[in-house]
Amino acid sequence: MDNIASVIDHTLLKPETTEEMIIKLCKEAEEYGFYSVCVNPNYVSLASEILGDSDVKIATVVGFPLGANTKEVKAYETRKAIEDGAHEIDMVINIGALKSKDFSKVKEDIEAVVDAAGKEAIVKVIIETCLLTDEEKVKACELAMEAGAHFVKTSTGFSTGGATVEDVKLMKSVVGDKMEIKASGGIRDYQKAMAMIEAGASRIGASASVHIVEGEK
Repeated sequence: MDNIASVIDHTLLKPETTEEMIIKLCKEAEEYGFYSVCVNPNYVSLASEILGDSDVKIATVVGFPLGANTKEVKAYETRKAIEDGAHEIDMVINIGALKSKDFSKVKEDIEAVVDAAGKEAIVKVIIETCLLTDEEKVKACELAMEAGAHFVKTSTGFSTGGATVEDVKLMKSVVGDKMEIKASGGIRDYQKAMAMIEAGASRIGASASVHIVEGEK
């Protein structure tokens, strides 16, 4: 990996995030060459305003962090985010439906976001690995693939655990080259970020992005 910054989504999703913090996030993304900033939906238009002339993409979250909204709400959130300037949508699956084995509901939920995004945005599906059995992780990846999403993503960073090398390897074994994998949650240094990439992740979600890049140097 020549430049780890180029695969990092520089992330700030805490509820207490201020405009000033978003401005700082965007400036850091430009300075370090991060792939994108990942912000809550209410800050997409601000990030778009700041980064409009740069190569930094804007990602946002949908159905975040619980995944328990209806598919109609998630579809609306997606359309609004794209209208505000988002290039990528990180959606949380309906975790309860997955654990209830209501697989058609899970797939329809993902499809609603994929359809709403159309060709205008990349869709990443957060499966929240820490709440799932290995069997459920496999099923979640399969459903995301069937629904036409572009990525499967390990975690929100707001539940009981984050990304693990084992989970990334398992997800990679399911999706192969058909989808990409984003590892996020608890990735705070260069070594851990590289371990995720070696396990099969092509994107890293991190709030400690600057620390990760400084660690590389």
